[in-house]
Amino acid sequence: MAEITGNQHVQSEVLEGLATAVNHRHWFAELALPYLGSNPIEIGSGLGDYALEWAPHTQRFTATEADPDRLIALKERLAGHTDIEVRQMLLPSQEEGAYSAVVSYNVLEHIEDDRRALQSMGRMVRPGGAVIIIVPAFPFAMSPVDIATGHVRRYTIRSLARVMNRADLRVERINYTNALGLIGYYMATSVFRLTPKEGAMVKFYDKLVLPATRAVEQRVRPPFGQSVFAVARRPR
Repeated sequence: MAEITGNQHVQSEVLEGLATAVNHRHWFAELALPYLGSNPIEIGSGLGDYALEWAPHTQRFTATEADPDRLIALKERLAGHTDIEVRQMLLPSQEEGAYSAVVSYNVLEHIEDDRRALQSMGRMVRPGGAVIIIVPAFPFAMSPVDIATGHVRRYTIRSLARVMNRADLRVERINYTNALGLIGYYMATSVFRLTPKEGAMVKFYDKLVLPATRAVEQRVRPPFGQSVFAVARRPR
């Protein structure tokens, strides 16, 4: 079973800080939309920000959280949304073929046995269904913040594709995203030893820098980025 790793207080602080990055969230939410299908499940919903972005585009959305305290907060926040089911989930799951897609952002890097976790995600979707992943990129960017929040690794395109293939998934799309974000994150966390949270720096980047980054990356996929975005399919 995948354990809850990292300092939960630091994780919550980071989640709350990132919740202020509205343009970043809209961009990353949009990446997954073409692959969700009618009844996707999100593994690791955190504060529910992405669930609220995705649910209006589906018939039924399932949001999950492993941490008991965040699960309570998630249920409270989404209580009025009858099209969203909220429940606790730890991987591996015993569910088989119940969903059109599994979407999991910034979760896989917390799990020691990532191959087994991906296998479980693959079994949860129907044949041909998508497993949609975002993970932090490049091991050199591993910082004290990564360690405090329970990251056991950062990925490259090659390493994520390899573990997806080993999990019997067929990679359909994989690319780096948010190139300037990698530079900013590395400088902030590894050089200046800051924690990503609400503040002038996050707001400045989200409002002024990120829209330009997004516009460029919609035309040209960058050779590096803060994150790896991947879509893989369960074989039919």
